[in-house]
Amino acid sequence: MVNEIEQARLRRARRMDRAALTAIYDEYYPPLYRYIYHQVGEVETARDLTAELFQQLLQALHQSNGPTQNLRAWLYRVAHNLVVDYFRRQQHRRHLPLKEELVSQADSPVELAEKNIAADKIRAALAYLTPDQRQVIILKFLEEFSNEETASILEKPVGAVKSLQHRALAALERTLNRAKEKML
Repeated sequence: MVNEIEQARLRRARRMDRAALTAIYDEYYPPLYRYIYHQVGEVETARDLTAELFQQLLQALHQSNGPTQNLRAWLYRVAHNLVVDYFRRQQHRRHLPLKEELVSQADSPVELAEKNIAADKIRAALAYLTPDQRQVIILKFLEEFSNEETASILEKPVGAVKSLQHRALAALERTLNRAKEKML
């Protein structure tokens, strides 16, 4: 049923129906923003890339290109490509981003510092993964997609996703253990 609704919405969007386009934006903006943010780690960059993603969707639909079957998989593939392009452009710039998240009133300074340190360690460990491994970890554990959904987005067999996940988790464990040993 959901797939039929999705297909009908996509057909209407291909005709540039405002209601369908708005529904797509409302449904997909939050998870795509989170996905991109987990990749780049910067609020403004994630906002810019997410906006560019929807601009590309509109252009593709206007030119009678773009997704014909699985809209979500198409959007995540384009998001991945935008992130890859962003990092290619940024290779010469190696500076630390400013932390922009809001401080919760419930968090003590010690808790906040511990959360930031843990997040920085995980983000640093993710950087040692291959792009495919990193994408599988983000889709599976941060975006909570199933193996089948992840395989569809990556255009890979489910077995390949499971293999990438296994190797990525092993690599993350090795990287985090090495970092822990260095601190001792």
